[in-house]
Amino acid sequence: MERTLVVGLGNPGPQYVNTRHNIGFMVIDRLADQLGISLSQEKFNGIYGQGRLSSGEPITLLKPQTFMNLSGKSVAPCAQFFKIPPAKIIVVHDELEFPFSTLKIKVGGGHAGHNGLKSIDALMGTKDFVRLRVGISRPKRGAVSDYVLANFSADEQPWLSQLCELAAKDVQMIIQEGTRKAMNTIHARSLLVST
Repeated sequence: MERTLVVGLGNPGPQYVNTRHNIGFMVIDRLADQLGISLSQEKFNGIYGQGRLSSGEPITLLKPQTFMNLSGKSVAPCAQFFKIPPAKIIVVHDELEFPFSTLKIKVGGGHAGHNGLKSIDALMGTKDFVRLRVGISRPKRGAVSDYVLANFSADEQPWLSQLCELAAKDVQMIIQEGTRKAMNTIHARSLLVST
């Protein structure tokens, strides 16, 4: 079975732990818990761990420690080392264009100003990886840069654990059932949080 690399995007350091930009890290942590994988190895400018899904597929989980804007400096060498093709890479990241708690899959396409994706595109030399986009909503006012580096709101926080649990299970669905089938299931689902 071919190995899948699952990357969660975020920023290292305690001051960023609960911020919107770190939802990718949160999902990877939850996925590691679900699969009993220890994220304890350090290499590729990141923290990673390896294991298998219950159905046997090998998986590598990676949290780049480069800061968001340089994520490709971690993803590219990790993918190269394990000989993982772009189609077997899933990047979990925050998505401003969707309401909070929306989950959508995208393969390839533009980065829409997301600097983590821009870095991965540049250093991988391709956009043809799978993305699990986790909606964080757009700010009603103020700078986007301040918004993504702020903690989730008091209204959002009670839903965070459930959102990360669901997103982690969705990653497993993508690997086990394929991108298109997972896409049909995930995109047809209603939001966790009613708007």
